[in-house]
Amino acid sequence: MTRTVADAALMMTVISRPDDRDWYALPTEERNWLTGLEDGVSGLKLAFAPTLGKAPIDPEIASAVAKAAQGFEELGAQVEEATPGLNDAAPIFAAHWFPAAAVLIDSIPAERRNLIDPGLLAIAEQGARMSLLDHLKAVRAREAMGLIMQEFHRKFDLLLLPTMPMTAFEAGEECPVDSANRRWTDWTPLTYPFNLTKQPAASLPCGFAKNGLPIGLQIVGRLYDDATVLRAARAFERAQPFAMPKF
Repeated sequence: MTRTVADAALMMTVISRPDDRDWYALPTEERNWLTGLEDGVSGLKLAFAPTLGKAPIDPEIASAVAKAAQGFEELGAQVEEATPGLNDAAPIFAAHWFPAAAVLIDSIPAERRNLIDPGLLAIAEQGARMSLLDHLKAVRAREAMGLIMQEFHRKFDLLLLPTMPMTAFEAGEECPVDSANRRWTDWTPLTYPFNLTKQPAASLPCGFAKNGLPIGLQIVGRLYDDATVLRAARAFERAQPFAMPKF
């Protein structure tokens, strides 16, 4: 979303301003998100999760992210390998996202739906078949996920893990053509769990794979603790400035 962490903080300062049209908005907190950005991570306790559950991670990505996590120790943080005990979030996410896609598609005139991405149409059709009971069960499961993470963050200030289990594949494809994945939710198991739990997260480049594509480090914070996520992201960026490879 931005080229630097400071730019992300500036963006936060603007987009976090109050908007009365947003019924879900939190109470207004006028703040400059650049404040405290340079405070570092000394004294913080960080968890490093090589994966969530059984998500397969490309070995190059696993190695780069593990090295990045170790780098936080050099910055004064305490890092411990620990994985929150989350169950498979895919069906919970689907029961929230897919019906929402169905509602979105329903608002588009039928004669214009041929312009919509086929993958979006497919999940909307799947969502339209889900029952209210399915959705409410998923809401309860989502609440349980949030409580698991609340408990996890009683011990850890931040969670470090890969952003994606693989490097980018060809544009225009919903899934890698040589994989068994059917939907984009199949190859993004490390990010949407924290959409469900409403936690702030940042992704930073932490190296490159042999194919020249970037590898992402994900930093996840406690509920509403965006400031600590930004601090940690800035500390890592300062220690390991991002530079494009020379080909």
